[in-house]
Amino acid sequence: MYVLAPSLLGADFSRLEEQIRAVDDAGAGYLHLDVMDGAFVPSISFGMPLIASIRKCTNMVFDVHMMVEEPGRYVADMKKAGADLICVHQEACVHLDRTINQIKEAGMKAGVALNPATPISVLDCVLDQVDMILIMSVNPGFGGQKFIPYALDKVRNLRQKLDEKGLHPDIQVDGGVTLDNARQLLEAGANILVAGSAVFKGDATANTRAFAEILKDYEAN
Repeated sequence: MYVLAPSLLGADFSRLEEQIRAVDDAGAGYLHLDVMDGAFVPSISFGMPLIASIRKCTNMVFDVHMMVEEPGRYVADMKKAGADLICVHQEACVHLDRTINQIKEAGMKAGVALNPATPISVLDCVLDQVDMILIMSVNPGFGGQKFIPYALDKVRNLRQKLDEKGLHPDIQVDGGVTLDNARQLLEAGANILVAGSAVFKGDATANTRAFAEILKDYEAN
């Protein structure tokens, strides 16, 4: 399964419903929702009220990226707001195993994100528990950053490790993803691409379709 997950942070918030429907109709599978608390990352974005309000606009998978300290505190509220998948940062969880179990017990898929300088080895004990691993290819907290090249090696190494163990969680990449580097990321082993500026800057419908074509071509081959 190869999926484009447009990041809502890149959208025009005065036209949210219109832009969500545009990327949905153009073939995006997930909607990536960055929740920031101003503590784990410097920025503050949005929370449950906004997520709940846009849930009626689309049936896309709501992929909630929790850039907050101790995200386990919000699992039940995120489920109520309409989240389908919650991705937490390894660096933000004192008890990562417990948080993963909280998410799954609430009936959602569980993902774990790693900051650029965090090695994939920190997930060795939970690789068989997670549905998705998010490799951050920028430092979290702001949109529009440039892709960090060594993230490609992390994706390759993670895919190799998962293959060796016979495990099949999704590998998502977030940060500086563009039409120019999408194929490289897929070839390295990613199967879910998060893109904000590259989707919503300009014609969101055309940009989504261009990403969708790359994903479709790669999956066909």
